[in-house]
Amino acid sequence: MYVTCDLYDVHGEALGVLPTGLRHFGGRVQFHGAAVTVKTHEVNTRVRELANQPGHGRVMVVDGGGSDRRALMGDVIAGLAAGNGWAGAVIFGAVRDVADLRKLDLGIMALAATPARCVRSGEGELGCPVVIGGVRVNPGDMIVADEDGVIVAPPGLI
Repeated sequence: MYVTCDLYDVHGEALGVLPTGLRHFGGRVQFHGAAVTVKTHEVNTRVRELANQPGHGRVMVVDGGGSDRRALMGDVIAGLAAGNGWAGAVIFGAVRDVADLRKLDLGIMALAATPARCVRSGEGELGCPVVIGGVRVNPGDMIVADEDGVIVAPPGLI
């Protein structure tokens, strides 16, 4: 298993460090995998689409614009993701169904929890570079998350 602090000690500024406000909500605290990116705002249609696809140990990185008004993932979508082999999700936004998320074998980090569900209007973009807290995340970058936070590494660095 990768350890974020050790990786940072070795690679330093070659890594991106995502905002410290991200909190663990899933049953897995340590997770890693290649990034699959989503850019959306208060709409989880593309997140659901990904959760329904084979994850192959990858990590969804969802740029929800930092909104805590509506959840981009809840127990249903997270359950689909866990069942389809996703390692985790890093959501720059909110989640819901927190008690149920803790029971899943899925890493989930997000900024906040809210009871409000998202709007379902089909908007959002898959597979594009996203910027979270000043850190650019490209599809295929390696995401490593543990108790100390989340780092982003270009492919092949670690």
